[in-house]
Order: sequence, then C-alpha cells, then structure tokens
Amino acid sequence: FLPYALRGLIVGTLGTGLVVIGAVRVVRAVTEPLRAAHEEQPLVEVIYQKRFLARGPRIVAIGGGTGLSAFLRGMKEHTSNLTAIVTVADDGGSSGALREDLGIPPVGDIRNCIAALADAEPLMRDLLGYRFPAGLADGEPPADTAPGGLGGHAIGNLLIAALTAVQGGDFEEGVRRMNRVLAVRGQVLPVSPTHITLHARTRNGVVVSGQTNVMRTPGIERVWVTPADVAPAADALAAIADAEVIVLGPGSLFTSLLPALLVPGIAEAVAAASAVRVYVCNVATQAGETAGYDLADHVDALAAHTTRGLADVVLANDWFDARVPEQWGAE
Repeated sequence: FLPYALRGLIVGTLGTGLVVIGAVRVVRAVTEPLRAAHEEQPLVEVIYQKRFLARGPRIVAIGGGTGLSAFLRGMKEHTSNLTAIVTVADDGGSSGALREDLGIPPVGDIRNCIAALADAEPLMRDLLGYRFPAGLADGEPPADTAPGGLGGHAIGNLLIAALTAVQGGDFEEGVRRMNRVLAVRGQVLPVSPTHITLHARTRNGVVVSGQTNVMRTPGIERVWVTPADVAPAADALAAIADAEVIVLGPGSLFTSLLPALLVPGIAEAVAAASAVRVYVCNVATQAGETAGYDLADHVDALAAHTTRGLADVVLANDWFDARVPEQWGAE
C-alpha cells in the first residue's frame, strides 16, 4: 500500500486536473458561438469588439427599402445599440402576397434590416433572401397552408410570418422573436403592428393608392396613409424617446421614409426627442416619385408632411444641388 501522504498527493493532483479540464471545457462551450461567428479573428479581439460596440451610442434609424438596410450594415461596425423602425406600407412581391393571404403587415423591408444586422451577414442575407422558384407549389395547396404556395416567397418572409402565427397573430412579438433567433446587433421594429396603405395626390389632382403605384408616379404633391388612426408600435416610441441620435432615411422619400413618419405619433415623438436628428437625403433621385428633385425639394417635402425643423442636420452627397431652404439653415 502507498503511504497516506502519497495517496493524498495523487488524489489531489487528479482532482486538480479534473477541475482544470472541466474549466477549459466550460470556457470552450461558452466561447464556441463567438469562435464560430468570427473564425478569422482572435477571440480576445472579438470579445473586446463586442464590449466596445455595447458602449456605442443609441441610434434609431427610421425608413425602409435598400437604403435603410445598407445604413444598418455600416453602422453595426460602430455600435450594437441600433434600432431600425421600418415602414409597413409595402404591397408588392412576396410581402404583398403574405399581406393579402395572411393579413399580416409586409415583412420584406423588416427581413432585409434583420439580415443586415446579423453577425453572419452576408450568408444570412443570402439565406433569408432566398426565394422559392415560381410554380413550386402548382395545383391545390393542402388545406392547412396559405393560398398561393411557396413560389416567389423569401425564406425570411415566411419565417417572420410563421413566428407571428406561433405568437397567436401578434406581429410585433413575431418580429421580436426573429431578432432573438438571429441574435442581431440591435433590434428591428415595425413602425406599426398593423399594415397601412399609402396614397398620393399629384399636382394635377390625380390620386393613386398602393406603394408600388406611388413609386412610379411623378409630380407628387401630397402622400398620406390609411387607416388614419393606425397605432404606432409601443417599442418604436420607446426607442425614439431613448435615442441619442435619430436618423431619418436613407431611402425613398415618398415610399419608405414618409410612410413611417406619417403613422400617428411617430413624427411627434421624433420632434419631442432630445436626440440629435439627422435627415439623410436619398443618394439619388428616383424615376417617378422624385424625378427632377434637388436637395431643397426633398427637404421641403419632408417639412410639408411633418413639421419644419424636424431634423437638426441634413446630410447629402456633395454633387447634389446644395440649395437648402433658409429656415433649415445650411448644416
């Protein structure tokens, strides 16, 4: 038999070894998600970056379309305290079909913004944006599926629709769950839990309805949304009140930015916020809705539909006609 002292040394050594092995495995299990998401970066750098981003400014961006998702993709490298408040006026493509079939607000712009804030972007962008081929579900669909089959629908749109259904039809909660499932940097919120319809009147008195029609209409004088009493999302109002910087745009003036600001309570919350408010003018005029617009025309339209002085700073490309209304200053 071994002496008691030697036995104690062996048992103690084994015990210490087991504790060390267990600790190493715990650390690996905790840090594995970080390693998987950032395989090319040292773990210390990844942890520092996440802590640095968590201390970044609280930024709220309002709008929709390609411009907003591009803005988020760049800003997530500087702060993880990002909130995107996205319009729900889209009525075309997969979003429009789901809106008609399931009665949920359009999800295409929301999907793009969530993909932009995901750590696995651009892989996640490609996955969420993948569309099933047209004609995939020819014939009669099963009784428990939405009409129209899967053809033309983006996977991300279907995921949000499914999460909404799982939450008993609560669209806001469905989008919240989508944020959590993908562990995005920040959060993406619908401007309202109810879908809205965009209308426009031209200078010639012609009235058109629907975002897809408005975006092709020149000479727009006024836009509005229905229902007129649609409620804003509570989370959106809270994020605006808590923001340090509020960014209006970038994105299509009449079909992305204004539909969000025209939801009752949103523009008022922006005007009352203590944050610095920046209007990022769209980088180019668009055939149809803003054909022939210069910088001042964009700013005038924003002011005419909301309130003058809604933004403290106007940001535009230096090749844009720099004519700015006097009451807005020359920021």
